Amino acid sequence: MIVIASVAKQSRIGIASACFVSLAVLAMTMAAFAAEPTAEEILRKADEVRNPPLDYTVSVKVTSLKPQGTPKTAAYDVLVKGKDRTVIKTLSPPVERGRVLLMRGKDMWAFLPDVSKPLRISLRERLMGEVANGDLARANFTGDYTPEILREEEADGKECYVLQLTANAEDVTYARVVLWVEKESFRPYRAEFYGLSGRLLKSCSYQEYRELGGRPRPTRLVMEDPIVKGKRSIIEYDQMNVEPLPEKYFTKDYMKKFMEG
Repeated sequence: MIVIASVAKQSRIGIASACFVSLAVLAMTMAAFAAEPTAEEILRKADEVRNPPLDYTVSVKVTSLKPQGTPKTAAYDVLVKGKDRTVIKTLSPPVERGRVLLMRGKDMWAFLPDVSKPLRISLRERLMGEVANGDLARANFTGDYTPEILREEEADGKECYVLQLTANAEDVTYARVVLWVEKESFRPYRAEFYGLSGRLLKSCSYQEYRELGGRPRPTRLVMEDPIVKGKRSIIEYDQMNVEPLPEKYFTKDYMKKFMEG
């Protein structure tokens, strides 16, 4: 009887231990699963790295390069309020100084010194070289695209999430984007931009992270033509100031003051 009781006790202990181990493994598995970010969370964090979610101003320089051609440069002051209001003031070249672009929502207008009425333009039109209006005016992907995780892979020694972003409407800058995001930091690493036809329009690498607007951000974006080797445009960001901006700055009536300033 004593032997039987001892065996039964050991059996109960063994079962309890097995259950404890199973529950511990299950808890660890659930915790790991819960810690894995969704595609939406990855994209939101990547957008926050690229741009502050608040009002800010930033100086931008764009350099356009072609094989065996003379580099062309332009300088802009960019004012951003939230995610859907942007003003782009052209500072140089001199022939374009005074040109101002206004974006409200997905509507965009160009104000030119020698034209009395604003011209309606699109986010997809080229600003300069490989750079579209939307690359400066509407830089955040969240809201305009539905993300999904395609895979995880190593890119140049960096573990990355690879997201596919599908446009929610036809009036955004690109029909589809494939975006590489570093797993450890959620920094955008590179991107591919596609048109409505499915053709690859250009690729982009996010470079030279440094402190800008309160946190490390990519200060140099290199956009390359997928067909013509050596044809590329470089966007450089500097002097970002995060500060509240008046609503009146983002109205058509105020554009004349920007053109004169």
